[in-house]
Amino acid sequence: MRKIWAWGALLFGILYFTLPLVGMTNFSLKMRRGEYSFDAYAKVFGDPRFQETFTYSVAQALFTIVFGILLVVPTAYWVRLKLPRLRPYIEFVTLLPLVIPAIVIVFGYIRLYNTSSWLPLTGSAFGTDILLMFGYATLALPYMYRAVDTGLRTIDVATLTEAAQSLGAGWATILARIILPNALVAVLSGAFLTFAIVIGEFTMAALLNKPAFGPYMQLLGANRAYEPAALAVIAFGITWGCLGLIQLVSRFQKSAPPKA
Repeated sequence: MRKIWAWGALLFGILYFTLPLVGMTNFSLKMRRGEYSFDAYAKVFGDPRFQETFTYSVAQALFTIVFGILLVVPTAYWVRLKLPRLRPYIEFVTLLPLVIPAIVIVFGYIRLYNTSSWLPLTGSAFGTDILLMFGYATLALPYMYRAVDTGLRTIDVATLTEAAQSLGAGWATILARIILPNALVAVLSGAFLTFAIVIGEFTMAALLNKPAFGPYMQLLGANRAYEPAALAVIAFGITWGCLGLIQLVSRFQKSAPPKA
């Protein structure tokens, strides 16, 4: 009886998640009357705004990933090595972006960094780009920190640090050549999650008036019929591609020997 309920729950879950996707994909292929075609996808890929916004979001995602790694890896390493008592408080701080809405964060940024403030980042396009990257890093912080912290938990940080110091390595060398390679798979998992978050984010990019992929999806959805469905399928494919890469690197982590 338990197996029947388990299979029933599994079947319900599969149908719940796949039927909307199948319906959306089917609708996106019906742009040409009476037959299936990829016209909607061709229009999306041929739209200069798609290329502009997607390129901008990919660049922002890469900068956000680099900034997140530089911020999170040394912090998580230092907390695990020297400040384990502060770990619950650090975890609490990293969870705050999950309970504070993005619109509140971005309005705080605009209030703090407007043109009349001591640091007028919103007064230039470059400054707004930096502000948006900080916002993306804040939104991705819970996922990046937990991924890195989980990776550091699987290695003996204290022993590796003592061994490296006994050979004369400094803190920068230990982080770059010992800790980061051993936690690389966990860092990559956080990086892929960050990429997926940045690609689909709407609120911050729209309120900071930046040409990102999220606002483009919203704008297309308000004015077209078939192209938004095609764009949603493309965004869904990007997200699942990132999740697939996480699974791939996780399997690589299980089979790879630790580096000393």
